[in-house]
Amino acid sequence: MRSAHRVDQVRAAEAELMARLPEGTLMRRAAAGLAVTCARLLTRRRGRVYGSRVVVLAGSGDNGGDALYAGAALARRGARVTAVLLAPDRAHGDGLAALRAAHGRVVLEQEVGLADFSSADLVLDGIVGIGGRGGLRPEAEPYARAGRSGVVVAVDVPSGVDADTGEVAGAALRADVTVCFGTYKPGLLIDPGASYAGVVQLVGIGLDLPPAEVAALQHADVAGLLPLPGAESDKYRRGVVGVAAGSARYPGAALLAVAGALRGGAGAVRYVGTAAEEVVRRFPEALVTEGGPAGAGRVQAWVVGPGGGEGAARALAEALAADVPVLVDADGLTELARLGPGALAGRTAPTLLTPHAGEAARLLAGARDDGGAGSARARPPAADDLAGGR
Repeated sequence: MRSAHRVDQVRAAEAELMARLPEGTLMRRAAAGLAVTCARLLTRRRGRVYGSRVVVLAGSGDNGGDALYAGAALARRGARVTAVLLAPDRAHGDGLAALRAAHGRVVLEQEVGLADFSSADLVLDGIVGIGGRGGLRPEAEPYARAGRSGVVVAVDVPSGVDADTGEVAGAALRADVTVCFGTYKPGLLIDPGASYAGVVQLVGIGLDLPPAEVAALQHADVAGLLPLPGAESDKYRRGVVGVAAGSARYPGAALLAVAGALRGGAGAVRYVGTAAEEVVRRFPEALVTEGGPAGAGRVQAWVVGPGGGEGAARALAEALAADVPVLVDADGLTELARLGPGALAGRTAPTLLTPHAGEAARLLAGARDDGGAGSARARPPAADDLAGGR
């Protein structure tokens, strides 16, 4: 499980810990962990740290300080480290002094910095930290657009990504690896920020944090949630999943949904819909009928909507009327919005909605136009229920 904390929670925990530690200790802890990760990456890439070309993109504040201290550690191991100062008047003084003491090079000219950036074996992105909002500033934007041959390692969060929300409001650096300190940040687990973060590695620095508000399951967590069949686990004891999916136009949706249910460990699958012939031909173990969910027989959960077309409305209504969990997807989501505010009223069993980004925008009144940009539309009738419902 990856647990993430908001920026204000991290700041409070850092302040509490710094009050009990000698000045600069927390930053040096973070920089040491960052340097170890960078050294490991360089060793994998070139066989050694010595002689590697490293560029530190250093902004103002502590994020730049973390990067400068890590650059100094790499320089002491023989790497050729160049620090590009994007805010020379506000560069972290102690970090810059440490880099110079380790014989690191410092440049202020953007043209020189871009050339070094493009040819480096490893780049440390220390432009903007977790407190940054909005896209990159003009002086940093060229680095987001420039070509590169080396690995980019983001310090705590890729510059240009909102650490709390994962929003990318403008230009942002795309990292291959992000080294975060103390805890994961929500923006590293939520798209689009997650797609900019690359591989995310956590460095512990001793923070005492409250319970997390955002968490992401990992493979081991999901595996632990799946029940293991025993000697007496026949197909009905393992649970029956009902699938109402597919249509004459989209029979493949039925096949994919049934395949997912079978591969997910269900003891049996009951399929209802017009693609019954195709389903039983591909999966003879499936129990099929051309009726709706109401006449399908006993199930422990329903999957409704993928490729359902016009038949999705009836299938959704009958599935929601059953006192079992219901997963609603694709065409089922469209029908759910049309049913109005009372669609989920009175349900005691869980209802899980699985929209992609466009469907979520439509359900929550932020529909996208054909070009993919956000555009305002009337709020769908069920949006209030869906936004605050189960």
